[in-house]
Amino acid sequence: MVDGKKVVEGVVTRPSAYGFAETLARLQSALERRQLEIFARFDHSSAARRAGLSMPDTQVVVFGNPKSGTPLMLASPSVALELPLKVLISDDGGHAAVSYVSPSYLAERYGIPPDLVKNIAGIETIVDEVVA
Repeated sequence: MVDGKKVVEGVVTRPSAYGFAETLARLQSALERRQLEIFARFDHSSAARRAGLSMPDTQVVVFGNPKSGTPLMLASPSVALELPLKVLISDDGGHAAVSYVSPSYLAERYGIPPDLVKNIAGIETIVDEVVA
């Protein structure tokens, strides 16, 4: 634990004060207010059910803005493996957990210039808003 956040190899996980569906709705609303594009949503729990398996509600929301991401990829092309940004929301026994890859971890891993880290740092503010 670091500052009340679970951190595993660059992944920050925050507990949400809300259930899964409400947390997911809050994320979508936060992204829409910021005019960020939702490129994809992966519903892992639905896919598991279709395969005859069971798992708690789990979705990954992929989002971003080409005006923010493109300069990062031009400066460090391999960061494209991590972009657009992703947020994982999973059911954690009645409340949701929200996970994302830390911008500082991405900066270190891919050598992103310090002046460009701001382009992805907003994910932390978004998650703070969603889980509060």
